[in-house]
Amino acid sequence: MREVASKGQLWQGFARVALVTVPLVLLLGFAAARLVPTGSDNPWYRALVKPAITPPDWAFPVAWTTLYALMGLALALIVHARGAKGRGLAIALFAAQLAVNLAWSPIFFGAHLVFWALVTIALMFALALAATIVFARIRALAALLMLPYLAWIGFAGLLTYQIDRLNPHAEALVAPGASAQIGL
Repeated sequence: MREVASKGQLWQGFARVALVTVPLVLLLGFAAARLVPTGSDNPWYRALVKPAITPPDWAFPVAWTTLYALMGLALALIVHARGAKGRGLAIALFAAQLAVNLAWSPIFFGAHLVFWALVTIALMFALALAATIVFARIRALAALLMLPYLAWIGFAGLLTYQIDRLNPHAEALVAPGASAQIGL
């Protein structure tokens, strides 16, 4: 006997998945950003010449919190689409782009490698775009939820490119791992 789930049951199933995926994506994003000091907490970043289009410091955590929540919802829609053709590929592409995303802060803020951070953003964008395209074949709403992320990655790429151009020797501004240790 086959039974069809009601709309309420489908919604409850999606909500259960989203209660895992949204906090998971948020937690991973915040954890990656905490590996090294970011934004104005980072002396190296404060020393960089930044382009005029650089948003205020408060905008970055607001943007990333919103984007990670949207990404978690998009992932929940795909995970919940059991039996959908391409679902495994979609989840794998999402995981790959998220892994690259999580590597960006340590590369940029920790290692001070602006050019490689730009390469990382390009790879992140390509993987996120591929995930979005595959998402669209499964659930159009999941793809729509990824569009703000793609736009922000494009903007972040432009910022990173301009920072690279304005700071040709950025890695030398502050030595990686420099500390304020007091010698005895």
